[in-house]
Amino acid sequence: MKRVTVLMGGLSAEREVSLASGVNCAAALKEAGYAVETLDAGADLATVIAQLKAQKPDVVFNALHGRFGEDGNIQGVLNLLKIPYTHSGLMASSLAMDKPVAKRLFETVGLRVPQGKLLSRAEAIAGDPMPRPYVVKPFNEGSSVGVTIIKEGDNAKPFAGIDWPFGDVVLAERFIPGRELTCGVMGDEAMAVTELRPHSGFYDYANKYTGGKTDHLIPAPLPADVYAEVQRMAVLAHQALGCRGVSRSDFRYDDTGAGGVTEIYLLETNTQPGMTELSLVPEMARHAGISYPALVSWMVEHAQCDA
Repeated sequence: MKRVTVLMGGLSAEREVSLASGVNCAAALKEAGYAVETLDAGADLATVIAQLKAQKPDVVFNALHGRFGEDGNIQGVLNLLKIPYTHSGLMASSLAMDKPVAKRLFETVGLRVPQGKLLSRAEAIAGDPMPRPYVVKPFNEGSSVGVTIIKEGDNAKPFAGIDWPFGDVVLAERFIPGRELTCGVMGDEAMAVTELRPHSGFYDYANKYTGGKTDHLIPAPLPADVYAEVQRMAVLAHQALGCRGVSRSDFRYDDTGAGGVTEIYLLETNTQPGMTELSLVPEMARHAGISYPALVSWMVEHAQCDA
């Protein structure tokens, strides 16, 4: 029987999401017949390594999110320990987590991304870095943590008077109107496209992880050519980063253009999509007839270290 350790928790702003993902994955892997242990990866790396060595897993299911778990750091540790792990390797994880670097890479392969720039918090507070509306966000967080839309007519300045634990450098991007779309990639095959319709605001952290706040339309009600283009772009982003296993890319579909012009923008690629009960990749898998235990089993059987 294959032994699997589910790494979960961690120290990032997405800790609670990771814990929920890890609990779900562990239960599903046990149902699928694996010998499963869990490990909350804390701040003491030496302790994490010692616990991994004690558990002697054949595979690590990496259910960590955010910094340390999704940015190449834990992938490097697992490479050194020679323990195969799920999801992408060190390089793809690092590239995807650094949003400005990923955007430049996407542009080199012809993927349309929103115009953006890096600036300091002080610069963002001092004056608009681009015409409103625009988006400000951490340049290396996931799950829409810290994302704020600065709209026309807003009096408040970005970050003024709020606690901002994500560093001094931020990313500002042009706000893309229209519809929120997402598409998973499993191996090198596109999964279903889902349209996300929050009941209020945009698809932020609360709307992602609080039940009943966002409608998931799967398959997304799109023209066939638009649907296929989103799938093509998701696969191309996955390949451009060098991802393996499962990834999920997020898009804005601007169907508001004058004269019938429509454009699809790639926002980012997630190398370790959430696996909670409300998460999108398990929903896409169910739509394709793949159960949750079958999905996580596929991830385990395709686990590997970097070459």
